Amino acid sequence: MAKGQLTARFVVCIVLCWFLPVTTYSQQIIKLQEGKNTSIRGLSVVNNSVAWISGSNGYTARSIDGGTTWSWNQLAGYEKFDFRDIEAFSATDAIIVSAGTPAVILATSDGGRSWQEVYRNSSPDIFLDGMDFWNRKRGIIYGDPISGKMQLLQTEDGGKTWKDISQNLSVPLMAGEASFAASGTVIRTLKNGEVFIGTGGVQSRLFFSSNYGRTWKVTDIPIIQGQSSTGPFSIAFRNRKNGIAVGGDYLKDTVRTRNLMLTNDGGVNWTAPQIPPYGYRSAIEYFTSNTVLTTGPTGTDISSNGGMTWKQLSSDGYNCVRKAKTGSLIILAGSKGKISKLTM
Repeated sequence: MAKGQLTARFVVCIVLCWFLPVTTYSQQIIKLQEGKNTSIRGLSVVNNSVAWISGSNGYTARSIDGGTTWSWNQLAGYEKFDFRDIEAFSATDAIIVSAGTPAVILATSDGGRSWQEVYRNSSPDIFLDGMDFWNRKRGIIYGDPISGKMQLLQTEDGGKTWKDISQNLSVPLMAGEASFAASGTVIRTLKNGEVFIGTGGVQSRLFFSSNYGRTWKVTDIPIIQGQSSTGPFSIAFRNRKNGIAVGGDYLKDTVRTRNLMLTNDGGVNWTAPQIPPYGYRSAIEYFTSNTVLTTGPTGTDISSNGGMTWKQLSSDGYNCVRKAKTGSLIILAGSKGKISKLTM
């Protein structure tokens, strides 16, 4: 082979090797901002323009330009509250729920400039975990058990008032079985009154109602469990049958053993993935029927086959990830006010 040909091939090889790492994935995580003194776990993306977040130290924020800029608000009188979940309906209307005691629910109708407290529970045992809505009017909140009974609240007027429906769930939770307020996504509503709720700790189970929480069915989730730090930290269902539960052990956040399970029959049976995510993960979201993203403190992983195999997209970790209810905007958020977006 001529020396010139050998040199040319060497140059081509170097060029290909240089570009290979950046062209492995078409998706990119773009950091939007960071540095606010809040850990974000509440995230709601309305459309390609409007997104809201909520977090610790009483912070909320809203973007109306697809995440490029954010308007922050530390709620007066709630500086010590941790708002673990948020549900937004538009650029003006949203609802937030706090974790811990007292439990409060606040609503805004002016873009987050002012908030009205619509619910308060000062019981020393109350701890609300997450919230989801079937539509603009009907929503549900669940919380850790009190005397073995999962706490359930429901609204039928867009969050203005909340009714305790805990008595509808007759199945008791075991001592040490509760849930995780990690990303507001261990509860998922679907159409026609369907709702899934996951529990963890000493026992991991899936609770399902097909009639707005009036009656419930319960099945086991064979994800890692048995300790207070283990179980599902997020669930996602693309329909009543096909879903994913992800989590792990947040005290051993790089362990990949039984940290994700898949179901195609509504939680009756579960299958482990061929290649699991790369550690404990606190949030999961479908973007298409096959494309799924999961994230946690040690990184962000993506699957292109419905969750059967996973590749690490980034070592950058977040608490939560959500896709726009209407549109394609995908936002991730985490500790120290970190907010990013995913480009597909």
